Amino acid sequence: MENTSVNSRSSEDIEVKQERDTRTEGNQDVRAKTPTQPERPESPIKEAAFVAVVCAAQLMTQTGLSLAIAPLHIINDSFHASSKQLTWASAAYSLTVGTFILVAGRLGDLYGHRLMFIIGFTWFGLWCIVGGFSAGSNLVFFTFCRALQGIGPALLLPNAVAILGRTYPPGPRKDMIFSFFGATAPGGYSLGASFSSLLAERVWWPWGYWIMGIACVIFAGLGILVIPYTPTEERQDDGFSWFVRLDITGAVTGITALVLINFAWNQGPVVGWDMPYTYALLIVGFILLGGFLAIERKAPCPLLPPSVFKGEVAWVLGCISAGWSSFGILVYYYYQFLEVIDGDSPLLATAKWAGSSASGACASVVTGFLLGRISPSIIIFIAMIAFTIGQVMLATMQEGQVYWAQAFVLMLITPWGMDMSFPSGTVIMSNSMPREHQGVAGSLVTTVVNYSISLGLGFAGTVQSYVDDDGKDTLKGYRGASYMGVGLAGLGVVLASCFMLITWLRRDRDPKSKSLSEQPV
Repeated sequence: MENTSVNSRSSEDIEVKQERDTRTEGNQDVRAKTPTQPERPESPIKEAAFVAVVCAAQLMTQTGLSLAIAPLHIINDSFHASSKQLTWASAAYSLTVGTFILVAGRLGDLYGHRLMFIIGFTWFGLWCIVGGFSAGSNLVFFTFCRALQGIGPALLLPNAVAILGRTYPPGPRKDMIFSFFGATAPGGYSLGASFSSLLAERVWWPWGYWIMGIACVIFAGLGILVIPYTPTEERQDDGFSWFVRLDITGAVTGITALVLINFAWNQGPVVGWDMPYTYALLIVGFILLGGFLAIERKAPCPLLPPSVFKGEVAWVLGCISAGWSSFGILVYYYYQFLEVIDGDSPLLATAKWAGSSASGACASVVTGFLLGRISPSIIIFIAMIAFTIGQVMLATMQEGQVYWAQAFVLMLITPWGMDMSFPSGTVIMSNSMPREHQGVAGSLVTTVVNYSISLGLGFAGTVQSYVDDDGKDTLKGYRGASYMGVGLAGLGVVLASCFMLITWLRRDRDPKSKSLSEQPV
């Protein structure tokens, strides 16, 4: 009887505590937050379908990137274009993906992540279909279509991350889900490269874009069926108009700055840096970027919350920027080396890269287990080491060398950089921001990843144009571009080392304090 009474009182105490916790959270009324928590699918089958459709955003984004890299020379020959314009086919896509993501994340926070997810796939599919029909036009229109295709993933990626971030609380389950999300990247790239190469060689390259468009429309429909309704955060009437809430002034300034900077770096190798408009646009872009940062500091509803400017978040984004810019160089020049120098067909070159899917999946599973067990700063450091090793192997690869010596090894190692840095960085950002800013949290990492890929190609293209003796020594140009990638990956190692050191010093100074990188993620 006494034990029963004690248990009854304990149960009552727990119920009272739960009721008190429901009323207050951090001395703030959370009644507005309760109805905004998305419902997690009830059955394992429904949850698997939900996770698969959301992860398809990452899968199709990387598929879209590879559509113009593997069969690039076939596409370029069909337009009878100069080889100096080759990088634009992939750079234009990554440019808009990385540029418009921040705005897309804010749109999701305000109008619903599920809605933006569905619109993103629909837009992506539409412009993939139009891109296929650009075969009857010229390379300029094809590049224009590639740029508009990138707006689709810009809508997809941050809102997919936000849907997962709001559905799953911090913990091992969330870590593994985000690792699955990252694992689809190398698989998506291999999928797109394989089918685009096969269709380009055996049928006609536009079929790759038409099939891609149809698949995107199907995923949009699946999103309607399997993604639960994700209501927007209810906010008290603060008197701000939609113009202020979307931070239109900051958005226009920031997007213009990023576009100009990226355009200048990728156009410079095409027309030459002696053209006045290239460096003029670069200067204007940096001026506008400074203006954007000043606007964000004072904006009532900034696209970049104040927490972005904190040291540890900046370290994470800096490491990811350096590592992924080197990855963009590696994957582009890997194909160029195999196809141009060794004479492989696009399909054979893709087959030599195909093992990256399995390697990336292993890396993601390992990262899922490591998150929460060791500091993410260590995981990011290991990722930067993987990027660097892959770049060094590409830069020193010899003409006619047996595939198993270096090309095979770098193909296995590089995905570990991708699938260790992206999940850990995304989880840190997701856990460091409140639920109403999950769209922005999701957009920050994906913005840095995709914009860095495009910018890295611009850096490498500039180096290539200055060291290849006006196209007479192609191998020398490729090596110069690859060494540019080595420098960027090495910068990532330095930043990650500093980040890890700062984390350890802070822990030793105050063992009870936990930085963002050491919090359970």
